[in-house]
Amino acid sequence: MILRPAYINAMEPFIDSPIVKILAGVRRCGKSTILEMLADELVKHGVSKENIIERRYNEIMYEDFSTKDMYSDLKKDISGKGRCYLLLDELQEIKGWEKVINDLLENSDVDIYITGSNSKLMSSEISTYLTGRYVTIPVYTLSLREYLTFKNKDVSQARDVFDEYVQYGGFPLVGISSFDTKSAYQIVEGIYASVITRDISKRHKIRNKELFDRVVRYVIENVGMTFSANTIVKFLKSENRSLSVETIYNYLKWLGEAFIIYPCQRYDLQGKAVLKTQEKYYLSDISIKYSQMGFDTKMLSAVFENIVYLEMKRRGYDVYIGKNNTKEIDFVAVRRDERIYVQVCVQLPDGSDRETANLMDIKDHYHKYVVCRDTLALGNDNGIEIVHIADFLMRDNW
Repeated sequence: MILRPAYINAMEPFIDSPIVKILAGVRRCGKSTILEMLADELVKHGVSKENIIERRYNEIMYEDFSTKDMYSDLKKDISGKGRCYLLLDELQEIKGWEKVINDLLENSDVDIYITGSNSKLMSSEISTYLTGRYVTIPVYTLSLREYLTFKNKDVSQARDVFDEYVQYGGFPLVGISSFDTKSAYQIVEGIYASVITRDISKRHKIRNKELFDRVVRYVIENVGMTFSANTIVKFLKSENRSLSVETIYNYLKWLGEAFIIYPCQRYDLQGKAVLKTQEKYYLSDISIKYSQMGFDTKMLSAVFENIVYLEMKRRGYDVYIGKNNTKEIDFVAVRRDERIYVQVCVQLPDGSDRETANLMDIKDHYHKYVVCRDTLALGNDNGIEIVHIADFLMRDNW
């Protein structure tokens, strides 16, 4: 098992606190393995293995498990043992699970950790019973740093490995293996299909699967581009197809709840307000794009943006598209009182200062970066740092 210490570090402050710890992220991003890492960590802290109760509710033995079955099973396993640690994987598979968790939290000596692959299912049901008594820890696919670890490479090789990371993406199953790109994309296609079918189509009883798939493909094709539900309606109309704006909003919402996409809103730097129109969407892993469309170097600009966006999310930033009068900033990332501005490109355009000029127009003291793969352009331009994208992803602090 290859360790992902960032997630153990994120959970550590909450160990033995009377709140439920939720690990939430797209299917196959490594949540189950993180629970295994946590079990090992608890043993190191002196917890007996008998007091660590692990369940994987996506296994076939739990297929017809009721709420009562779940409650009886766990109560039986914790009985007479003193403090127990419940590590419950893919809990959303059990209908009514939140009632069991609430009862155990209130009436038993337990420390509870759960995982889930659907944010709506987790947040809406838990908020009814556990308001103020849970913390969500987002789990993402592998960062470049983690990918290097999985490939047993040194941090000094980050630039060399970056192109491979771009081509293969960050799903741990791909990262830990030595597949060719075709096989890797087939694996990601399987993950994607299970989410689309199981977590969205079946759960929401989508009748016109072909039309839904066309909307999803539109979103995947337009990663990093601003568009709205109305844009998709017009596009479908051009193909002699029809869907309501409301239905498309639902599709986008469900894709977000299943962690296939993340919405990125626009932020007006002058009015200091989040704008509600013309969002962008980024994928939970760029290999999802390749699994549907194949890999093409023409995609690199959007792919680089997607990779940088996810890295900022991993580090706990709220990420927006910046609007500064008529100019757009690729990313404004905010974390408490910190802020950074980031422009992303494959290489700086010859004879143009477009990337740096947009940042120079922002008159504040926060760090400003142009992130690219253009090794000849690296340096500092009037306080704007031009950084190789691999170096940017590997930095401890920005």
